[in-house]
Amino acid sequence: MIGFVLAKDQVLGGELLRMVERKDRCKVLVLVYQSLGLVFGDLSVSPLYVFKSTFSGRLRHYQTEDAVFGAFSMMFWTLTLLSLFKYTVFVLSADDNGEGGIVALYSHLCRRAKFCMLPNHQAADEELSTYNYPGYSNRNLSPSLLRRFIERHKKTKTSLLLLVLFGASMAISIGVVAPAISVLSSVEGLKFRAKDVDNNTVVLIACIVLIFLFVLQHRGFHKVAFMFTPIVIMWLLSITAVGIYNILRWNPGVYQAISPYYIYKFFKVTGKDCWISLGGILLCISGSESMFTDLGHFSATSIRVAFSCVIYPCLVLQYMGQAAFFSKNLSAVPMSFYASVPDPVFWPVLVVATLAAIVASQAVISTTFLIIKECHAFGCFPRVKMVHTRRWLPGQIYIPEINWILMVLSLSVTMGFRDTNHIGNAYGIAYMTMTIVTTWLTSLVINLVWQKSAMLALLFSMLFGSVEIIYFASSCMRIPKGGWFPLMFSVIFLVIMYAWHYGSWKKYSQDLHNKLSMRWILTLGPSLGIIRVPGIGLIYTELATGVPATFTHFLTTLPAFYQVVVFVCVKTVPISHVPHKERYLIGRIGPKSYRLYRCIIRNGYKDIIKNGEDFETDLVMSIAEFIQMEAEGTGAVDGPVDGRMAVVRTSEKFGTRLVMSDSFGPGGSSSPNASVIVSGYKSPTLQNLQASYEQEYSPQLPFRRRVRFELLDTKYKDPHVKEELLELVEAKCAGVTYVIGHSRIKARSNSSFLHQFAINIAYSLLRKNCRSPAVALNIPHICLIEVGMNYCV
Repeated sequence: MIGFVLAKDQVLGGELLRMVERKDRCKVLVLVYQSLGLVFGDLSVSPLYVFKSTFSGRLRHYQTEDAVFGAFSMMFWTLTLLSLFKYTVFVLSADDNGEGGIVALYSHLCRRAKFCMLPNHQAADEELSTYNYPGYSNRNLSPSLLRRFIERHKKTKTSLLLLVLFGASMAISIGVVAPAISVLSSVEGLKFRAKDVDNNTVVLIACIVLIFLFVLQHRGFHKVAFMFTPIVIMWLLSITAVGIYNILRWNPGVYQAISPYYIYKFFKVTGKDCWISLGGILLCISGSESMFTDLGHFSATSIRVAFSCVIYPCLVLQYMGQAAFFSKNLSAVPMSFYASVPDPVFWPVLVVATLAAIVASQAVISTTFLIIKECHAFGCFPRVKMVHTRRWLPGQIYIPEINWILMVLSLSVTMGFRDTNHIGNAYGIAYMTMTIVTTWLTSLVINLVWQKSAMLALLFSMLFGSVEIIYFASSCMRIPKGGWFPLMFSVIFLVIMYAWHYGSWKKYSQDLHNKLSMRWILTLGPSLGIIRVPGIGLIYTELATGVPATFTHFLTTLPAFYQVVVFVCVKTVPISHVPHKERYLIGRIGPKSYRLYRCIIRNGYKDIIKNGEDFETDLVMSIAEFIQMEAEGTGAVDGPVDGRMAVVRTSEKFGTRLVMSDSFGPGGSSSPNASVIVSGYKSPTLQNLQASYEQEYSPQLPFRRRVRFELLDTKYKDPHVKEELLELVEAKCAGVTYVIGHSRIKARSNSSFLHQFAINIAYSLLRKNCRSPAVALNIPHICLIEVGMNYCV
């Protein structure tokens, strides 16, 4: 009987395990399907312009079968080595808690060594559950020579940051040239079939499509995102079918060109002209970086399966088909992809190609938005408005200012160059620079994060970096013919990002220098020497310790403040996401009777900064939890306490101290279940005046969700705890006001010329033309107080 029961349990356990495995496989297949439209769009449309760009220069004079086969062999092995091996085998494993990209690699390095230049680092940040990657060993290993060298020299850390920012600038420049070349090459086929269609008409049509693309970004591209993957699948099926047809129809022996021997013959026959043609061949891997950059939306397994089993075979068959066609139609070699498309399917392929180019461009633009958000989180990009899309594009954002800038620049590139060859030259040098930066950062991750030998990291860098440098050197030969654009664009963006970082760091250093000591607070007494009025005052500051000068400046100007004061510090931790239950650090400033609290909100570089009623609710609940936890832990009523913080979300009792009830408008009713009802401080006249003011200047505020707090009638060991909680609830009912500094920064007169230029011109110009801190933090304008501050740095 016992044996029967054990056997039955084993059968049930095995069946449950198989169900879990089937569920995981289904999840991977769903991610594979979604990734085809959101990751591989740019890479899949590269056959539109690779052969044309390769044979655009002097190589057009070598119209022989060996030249065509040699070019295809170079494309095959480039795609295999730099896309299949480098990314799917190595780089995808260097993820940062499932996130990828240049900024993710930098974040990975910052956590393992003291490379980070973010302010407000605290030891408590290292206790986050996502701070260390799975399997990380906390053993005390002696740091490598490279790590010690970088940590000891600030200029080396600055150089590493500049390298990351330059790679990010190149990625942003791809957001300009990739839509231009994709759309222009897709509609270029009209010149081969439609009568009276010249290059000017094609450029005009491409510009119209680009305008439609960027306007749709503004109107809501996420609403049609469910169509992205079917369009890319139709495109992949089309180019695969055309490739197989051309192989069977024109030259079935083209498969022999896979042999590296044809690369040798290619270089032998063409010589220096072959070297220059590498700048066009490298376009066959353009878009491969998206596998790593967009990793956070999917999984490494799904992207590996999608590329290895779908994208890679389709591209190889398409390039092989073009090589077979051009080997028998040598005069068509310098022409477009459409020369190899059979006549009966030409127009359907043209339509699908245009749709695929739009999808590919949308994916590149969305990636550009994400890169800018990550740079902004690290304090290296001016404040911009970020709109978060939903549903079909999880984690995607939209930045209005950047969208219109990209549109203007992309239209300028299209109308300025008017040729896919010149745009391809720009694309090639931008992509190659970005992927070289990725290779160097990955080699650092291998040595410093994975704690592998320096020889292994050097081997990785030499294996892939040497090939990429060869391609980059070839691309530099094309700088006069379009390659100058991404270099100029990236230098401008690099100056903008570093100037913002430099100015922000100097401002933070000045805040740190001018912060007030606890002794000054204690001398003021519980009333702080001012009139305490009902309400909660949230004072935003970048300081994680001490009292900011903004607070004292406000008190000296207007000697009155709210009964509950919370110093809010919103900071970025060098990880991708901070779990919500670990996001809030709550502490107290001064004795309990002062009612001064500190709230540090820790966000990852991909987290959404939240404000409004939900934020206020979380904040009040967190402070209430901290008050109770503090009483249970110490029982002290008074005493100068500063700097002691607590992660309150980890408590199992969170949310049980207070009762929440929804209400709309200032006069919403409260729940009848609570025993302690808090009455409002404002008279009916003031409440009506506030309601009319909100209706006139912020029509959306009266209709947003509002929460009323009520204190439970429970017994407390310390009567002061109930008194403090009651005062907190009363302050919340009276209203919440946000106080931020409105600063004016000026360089010292005796500083260097570069410092004065960076602060007085570059940084000041950026501050005047970017979004205000209130917009970046999503602070309701009607609840905002700005305090003017002058900085001399």
